[in-house]
Amino acid sequence: MVKVIKRDGRAEEFVYEKIVVSCIKSGAPVDVARDIAKRIEGKIHDNTSTREIKKLVLDALRENNAELAKNWLTYDRAVKKRKD
Repeated sequence: MVKVIKRDGRAEEFVYEKIVVSCIKSGAPVDVARDIAKRIEGKIHDNTSTREIKKLVLDALRENNAELAKNWLTYDRAVKKRKD
């Protein structure tokens, strides 16, 4: 299983469903969310940072629908209290 590096430096196993859920919360249909997660899963490797994964998710959402990426950023800032 691929390990990702969290913002605080901890290593954690990559969880495909986390990307699916965050895409759905941005308004993406389930099939689009699963497709995005599958594409990202194929692009990451051990020690990929969650910041890199965030960029991949946002790029994929923008490709699909710019409004989804905007929604995702709004959710991330409001609920997760992130600024970057």
